[in-house]
Amino acid sequence: MSFQNDKSDAAKPAEKPGDPNNPEALVRFMMTEWKPQAKPLPKPVAATDFHARRRAALSERFPGEVLIIPTGHEKVRANDTYYRFRPGSDFFYLTGNTEPDCVLVLTPRHGGGHDSHLFVEPNPGRASETFYTDRKKGELWVGARLGVEQSRARYGVDFAHPLEALKAFLEQHPIARVLRGFSHLTDGVVPRRDEGKPDDELATFLSEHRLVKDALEIKELKKVIDATKRGFEDIIRVLPKASSEREVEGTFNLRARVEGQDVGYGTIAASGANACILHWTRNDAGLKKKDLILIDAGVEGHALYTADITRTLPISGKFSKAQRTIYELVWRAQQAALAEVKPGNDFMAPNLAASKVLAQGLKDLDILPTSVEDALRPEHLFFKRWSLHNVSHMLGLDVHDCAKAREEVYRYGKLEPGMVLTVEPGLYFQLDDLRVPAKYRGIGVRIEDDVLVTESGMKNLSASIPSEAGAVEAWMKGVWKKKAR
Repeated sequence: MSFQNDKSDAAKPAEKPGDPNNPEALVRFMMTEWKPQAKPLPKPVAATDFHARRRAALSERFPGEVLIIPTGHEKVRANDTYYRFRPGSDFFYLTGNTEPDCVLVLTPRHGGGHDSHLFVEPNPGRASETFYTDRKKGELWVGARLGVEQSRARYGVDFAHPLEALKAFLEQHPIARVLRGFSHLTDGVVPRRDEGKPDDELATFLSEHRLVKDALEIKELKKVIDATKRGFEDIIRVLPKASSEREVEGTFNLRARVEGQDVGYGTIAASGANACILHWTRNDAGLKKKDLILIDAGVEGHALYTADITRTLPISGKFSKAQRTIYELVWRAQQAALAEVKPGNDFMAPNLAASKVLAQGLKDLDILPTSVEDALRPEHLFFKRWSLHNVSHMLGLDVHDCAKAREEVYRYGKLEPGMVLTVEPGLYFQLDDLRVPAKYRGIGVRIEDDVLVTESGMKNLSASIPSEAGAVEAWMKGVWKKKAR
């Protein structure tokens, strides 16, 4: 075979200015003399049975209907670079697959139930020039993919197909429920019906089914909470010499990448008055020894479950008198809220318990301008000027999990065994708030734990991360002592 150029070997124009030109002769050369690749079928993912049971529950809820659940696509970060892909939570919940662009389709089976069809990117190996020329999916650019039959075996679905067959398959099933907003192809090919109500019902069911965690989910949450504790201890170790919030953030994020997939959300490392900004993720301020630092962070594991923990630490290792006063008030509010996490209680019961403690504390500090009872009235809620947010949200694959659940099932529903929620009261005193004594201005405190509802009450999954003021000081001292050895 000759690899000398001729007119037919002229380079194809590059798609982008920075892309290489690939002469046909080079492409042909690239495709020769590769060792044959064995493609054995992989072992199923460890959670195959859990994913199958979740698909069975979905099948039972929508008998005889076609259901389409895409995972989504890579998102552009800038120009032609992409964010690291994170699968759609519902798609992952049903399959365990982490590759972009894939789609799960459930079709009714004769005699009841559904067949599961997984559409994935094929892996032609060196048999196609794309392994070298496709900068988005080619193996030499981004690594190998499982392929079609390998995906069927890996994820335990009934059938697997190449993505290129998806459009024709969907056109054969125009009456279907679609999880919308993840794939331009599935959204475009399958028309909405009845003002989107069938699709909304699908999204709602998936969210509500995820409210109660199975044994595997609880195990994964425990793992990421333990990793998050180690991330907090990494932060404590660097605090004596750290100069900026950004250094604190980077220290935690390293732990998240070492032990997990990533952080579950943008790490908040808010020192001083920045702690009074609820979602402070700029993390660009310098650190001062006399200040507190509010760290709200969570490791997202390889199975995509995330922790969500907040601790407010004295950078010096010791709370000042004013800081301790506010910190202990928030801690008491959290203890009251935790006591209300039990099956059969309203989801909002922990919030109400914490609110009462905070309102009374604000009154005792002469900050609240009305009676406690008046401040707690639903038409007033004056205490929220300083507490700002409710104390709980569901936790799981998403940091704010099950967001499509109905209010009457979630916000105004009852707690059930297997639910996992955060308990996170806070107080935030802005620097310019004239209702607050000067000694408290600029102090922001939040304490957050991740809690499992059990048959008889609750289990604080993050209880090993100290939260009481004295325990926090002792924890920090102990971490520093170990480092000094």
